[in-house]
Amino acid sequence: MDSDSVGDKGKGFKSGFVGIIGAPNVGKSTLLNAILGEKVAITTPKPQTTRTQIRGILTGENFQIVFVDTPGVHNPKKLLNKKLVETAEKAVEDVDVLLFLVDVTNRSRRDEFAIIELIKRLKKPVILVLNKIDKVAKENILPIIDEMSKMYPFEAIIPISAKYLDGIDRLIEEILELLPEGPQYYDAKTITDQSKENLIEEIIREKIFLLAQQEIPYSTAVKVEEIEEDDNMIRIRAVIYVERPSQKGIIIGKGGKFIKKIGTYARLDLEHLWGKKVFLDLWVKVLKDWSKDEKQLRRLGLTPH
Repeated sequence: MDSDSVGDKGKGFKSGFVGIIGAPNVGKSTLLNAILGEKVAITTPKPQTTRTQIRGILTGENFQIVFVDTPGVHNPKKLLNKKLVETAEKAVEDVDVLLFLVDVTNRSRRDEFAIIELIKRLKKPVILVLNKIDKVAKENILPIIDEMSKMYPFEAIIPISAKYLDGIDRLIEEILELLPEGPQYYDAKTITDQSKENLIEEIIREKIFLLAQQEIPYSTAVKVEEIEEDDNMIRIRAVIYVERPSQKGIIIGKGGKFIKKIGTYARLDLEHLWGKKVFLDLWVKVLKDWSKDEKQLRRLGLTPH
């Protein structure tokens, strides 16, 4: 059988689904991008950037791992955040292995306690992944390992730096130890199952998170309305939804400068991704209190499927 094609690969081929779970802003999306060597999940310094379940696919000669990146698990108060936590929990129900990602620079373990309870309910093999080891002294990591190992019988504990790719190879080896033999689910060249629309929406949203301040990023959603593609160019029309008229003014900016900046940054990423010119037409619309409206959350694809 062609090594690129899907289907049964015979004895010795390992495959399965691996959920990446953790508190907000621990580096889940950075880890996924580091493993794949490609940007499939947006990353920003702000917490709760990831809103949907994102799959990244790593294929080797004798294996295929389908990683499921999830929104950060925390104690939510807003409807949007509750839906994000539901998305995370639903996404990892059927995985073969869980990666529980912990930020070693964060001294609070409040969110971790809640995740441990979720892990206990799921009854899956779990690898504890200690991220951001580049930011702390080695002697400070040992007490964290000791503390966390008392909470749950992890299959392995792997210290890593997703930013600097330290420990990634060992992590993949540990995952493969736990995965069953199985078929190849995706073509070997496929690295994500996200639609083109979803990738565009996420990249635009990433730029808003990177460029806008305070509550603005959390009050915005992006929806692609139209894509036209030929051999030389992709033309995209997308709408940035905000909750209040004042936010619309901020996103547009004086003389349209801010929305132009968002569009320029997003366009450069999209052109790099697809290797052709991109024309990005951005609009801003007010959708009053969309983050508190279940119907609008569903329309924007922000509820668990």
